[in-house]
Amino acid sequence: MGRSRNPRRGRETAGAVAEQVDGGLAQLIPDRERSRAWTLLIDGAPQSHVDLDDPAYLSFEYQRRLGHVIDLAAPPGRPVHAVHLGGGAFTLARYVAATRPRSTQQVVERDAALVQLVRRELPLDPGARIRVRSADAREGLAKVPDGWADLVIADVFSGARTPAHLTSTEFLDEVRRALRPGGLFAANLADGPPLAHLRGQIATAAARFPELALVADPAVLRGKRFGNAVLAASDLPLPVAELTRRAATDPHPGRVEHGRTLNDFTGGAAPVRDAAAVASPAPPPSVFR
Repeated sequence: MGRSRNPRRGRETAGAVAEQVDGGLAQLIPDRERSRAWTLLIDGAPQSHVDLDDPAYLSFEYQRRLGHVIDLAAPPGRPVHAVHLGGGAFTLARYVAATRPRSTQQVVERDAALVQLVRRELPLDPGARIRVRSADAREGLAKVPDGWADLVIADVFSGARTPAHLTSTEFLDEVRRALRPGGLFAANLADGPPLAHLRGQIATAAARFPELALVADPAVLRGKRFGNAVLAASDLPLPVAELTRRAATDPHPGRVEHGRTLNDFTGGAAPVRDAAAVASPAPPPSVFR
């Protein structure tokens, strides 16, 4: 879909919306199979899917895996304090609000124009306790009180790449500070062969959290294709058996690695520090075709 004649706002055929935001051309494309559902794309790269009638519905594979982590972060239905680094269309914040009513949430999204677009076209439930802050993810995280969060989710991409300053041990020090004891950290990571970035991110998390689990498509873990992997981390044992069951029964089954097999997977990769951090690799063009 091309750019609108209006560089700031334009509705196109079939109810789609296109608008320039800070990160590029944002497009909201209606879902043909769900009457009030939309997919958000930035410069052609899919970012989020939202069903306004059913916010507990998660369409994207990696978002369902993050949804499993959210489901297992506390007993079913119990409200949580959640921090979302990266907003997109607020899909996961909506999911938490739907599945854990009375939760209190903070969303940190750097792209203020995108926030305005999503708020206008895909408004949040006014009864949901969701605060959206337009700020850099790490700067926004620094403003979260010590031990406030039950759950911190990192899903931050700029130009389809995770910024370097969100890949380091220093970043995870801020995550740990914001988490309560026993809280969960979950990150959406993207990589392809030879998986050097993914291995480095696991080593970085292992330097700050004693308990880790990784969920991904087996083909991604074998280095056969570029894709997403969800990393969960905590200072207490993770619900690995239930996470494994959920991942295996997903419409796109995933594999869970933890313990010795996950340590072996890292292949001796070293933790990443701020001084040497780089952005995650860009996906090949074929990923979005």
